[in-house]
Amino acid sequence: MERQARRGGPIAIGGFSAKTVEDRTDDVTEHEAGPQLRRRLGRADLRAVPEARRALRELLGQWGKQGQSDVAELLTSELVTNAIVHTDHDAVLTATVGPRGLRVEVRDFVARRPRLRAPVADEGTNGRGLFLVQSLADAWGVRPHGVGKSVWFELGAEAA
Repeated sequence: MERQARRGGPIAIGGFSAKTVEDRTDDVTEHEAGPQLRRRLGRADLRAVPEARRALRELLGQWGKQGQSDVAELLTSELVTNAIVHTDHDAVLTATVGPRGLRVEVRDFVARRPRLRAPVADEGTNGRGLFLVQSLADAWGVRPHGVGKSVWFELGAEAA
């Protein structure tokens, strides 16, 4: 699994700066995970974006972090939008909270890795999603699966 620390790590792998982590023992939700959100995202269904934000807001409210959900909602909507716009398949959103933080993962069924691009002024608002994730998440990365991949981020309890 590849793991991204805020503002990148020491090793460049593809278009990402990353350090490799062999297991998930440092996952912010690893111990005593709390409530979980799991949603199937329909192929090319842009209604899934506001629905995912609303469902995440409700999840964070159960966790007691409702007032601090703006960053989590923004980053979740970026991952959901990427999966819907850049693949021609369904995707699955999973958000898990634990005592140490929030982990959001969007799994799609396309092996092509996302590309991190620095925003360019004349491109409008396109191409900024992963840049926002890299800038605002405590950790993020891409994990390959047998079919497809998961793009994920983590926020510590104080940020979520």
